[in-house]
Amino acid sequence: MVETMRAERFYAKDHSIHVEDVPIPHPKAGEVLIKIAYCGICHSDLSLINGTFPASLDVVTQGHEAAGTIVEVGSGVTGWKVGDRVIPSAGQPCGKCRKCRLGDYANCLDLQIMAFQYDGAWAEYHVTKAIGLIRIPDNVSMDQAAILADAVSTPFGAVVRTGKVHMGNAVAVWGLGGVGTHIVQLAKLAGAAPIIAIDVNDNVLERAKRLGADFTLRADDDDLTGKIRDITGGRMIDVAFDAVGIQSTTRAALDSLDMYGKAVVVGLSGQDINGGPIHQFSRGRKQLLGHLGYKTQDIGILAELLSYGRLDLSESISSVVSLEDVKDGIRALENHEGDPIRILVKP
Repeated sequence: MVETMRAERFYAKDHSIHVEDVPIPHPKAGEVLIKIAYCGICHSDLSLINGTFPASLDVVTQGHEAAGTIVEVGSGVTGWKVGDRVIPSAGQPCGKCRKCRLGDYANCLDLQIMAFQYDGAWAEYHVTKAIGLIRIPDNVSMDQAAILADAVSTPFGAVVRTGKVHMGNAVAVWGLGGVGTHIVQLAKLAGAAPIIAIDVNDNVLERAKRLGADFTLRADDDDLTGKIRDITGGRMIDVAFDAVGIQSTTRAALDSLDMYGKAVVVGLSGQDINGGPIHQFSRGRKQLLGHLGYKTQDIGILAELLSYGRLDLSESISSVVSLEDVKDGIRALENHEGDPIRILVKP
C-alpha cells in the first residue's frame, strides 16, 4: 500500500487549488525527506494562481518558504541526519546552462524554482536535495526560520548585495508589506540613516516606525519629494527601494535619489518602467537596478543573526492556518486582511 500525505495542488488548466492525498515522496541519492513544520504564503504564490506568472507544470504543490525536520536521508548524503532541523533551498540550478557548465551554479540562467518547476512545501512532507540545506540554530523557532527563505532573504539580498547599503546611507522604502518591512529592518541593521518608510496605509507606516524607520511619509503626499529633501537636509536618498514594483513607485524612487544614487526595484508587476527624462537620469548619474532572490548562504547568515538576537522577526508572523485552510490564508494575503507581513501554513 502506498503511503500518502496531504498536499495542496495547483492545477494550471483552471488555476484552481485543492488539498489532496498524494504519495509521500522518498529521497533519491543526494536527497533528504523533510517533515514540514511551517511554510509561508508569498505573493509569488498568488501570482501563479492569478496567472501573473505563467505555469511551468500542469500540476504542482506550491509553497517555497519552509522549515522542518529531516525524517529520511537518501544514499550518498553526508553531514545530515534524521532529526536535523533545516531550511530547504527554494531553488535548484539546472546543471545544463553555460553558467552551470562553468560551475557558477549561483548564477544559473535557468534556475529551477521550488513550487513552480518542482513540488513545494504546502504539504506534510517535502523531498529536496541535500546541497543547499541550511541548519536551524537550536534557539531559533521553526516559524521564524521558515520565512527566512525568500520573505527575509530576498530583502537581505536587495539591501546587502544589490543596494550595497552601508553605514550612513540615506535609505527610502516604498511599500511596507512583508518585503518592504524587512528591508527597513535590514537597512537599519546595515547602519542606514535616516531610513524613510513610504506607503499609503497608516497602520503599516506605524509598524515600520516601530521596527526601525526614522521617518514615515504617505506615498500620496503631493509634497513627498520636498519632505524627503527636508528630512535629508537637501542631500536626498542614497539607496531607494521600490517594494511595490509599479510605474509610479519606481519613478518616485528615482526622483528621490541623490547624485550617484541607486533605485532598487524588488516588487514585481507587468507594468513598463517610467524612468523620467533621460537627461535628468544621466545628469544625476543615477542607477536603476532590478533585484530578485538571494544566495543560499544569505539564509544561513540570517539564521545566525536571529540566533544572536541581532534580528527580531517576532512581528513577522501575522497568522498561521492549517493546510486544510490554505485557501483562507491565500485570501487573507490577497485582500491584505490585517496588513499581514507573513501568513504561515502549518501542515
